[in-house]
Amino acid sequence: MPLNLEQKKAVVAEVAEVASTAYSAIAAEYRGLTVGEMTELRAKAREAGVYVRVIKNSLARRAIENTDFACMKDELTGPLVIAFSQEDPGAAARVIKDFAKDHSKLEVKVVSIGGKLLAVSDLEALSKMPTYEQAVSMLMAVMKAPVEKLARTINEVPGKLVRTVAAIRDAKEAA
Repeated sequence: MPLNLEQKKAVVAEVAEVASTAYSAIAAEYRGLTVGEMTELRAKAREAGVYVRVIKNSLARRAIENTDFACMKDELTGPLVIAFSQEDPGAAARVIKDFAKDHSKLEVKVVSIGGKLLAVSDLEALSKMPTYEQAVSMLMAVMKAPVEKLARTINEVPGKLVRTVAAIRDAKEAA
């Protein structure tokens, strides 16, 4: 059943709103996937905080027109599912990459992050980007390292003194 004009406007507005706040977007051709497999993809995406939508390319072009993902407009051809990362930049890439491992018919066509179009081969690198929590953890480890080293260095001075006194004591007792 085709959409009427009001329904099309609603779809475009919904996708435009999501695209305006998303960190990255992946468009993949889903030709050959069953309804059950698409449902599985949507469920995995929901768990990861990724917005997934099958939308006509003409409507998708309108939706991403004034967003960071306008660079994708010319690449949207064929039956595509579009995934937008809403929580961290690598979430959509991880979901699509993991799903494509088991379902070879899902073929990534377009990868975009921060207003730049990336090569499809960059999906792997994007999927390995740390989540927010991982990035904060890595930053804290880097910030904590100099303090720990200073504490070990300061602690080494009295430790060395104690070992020297113990060595002198052992030498006098042996003599």
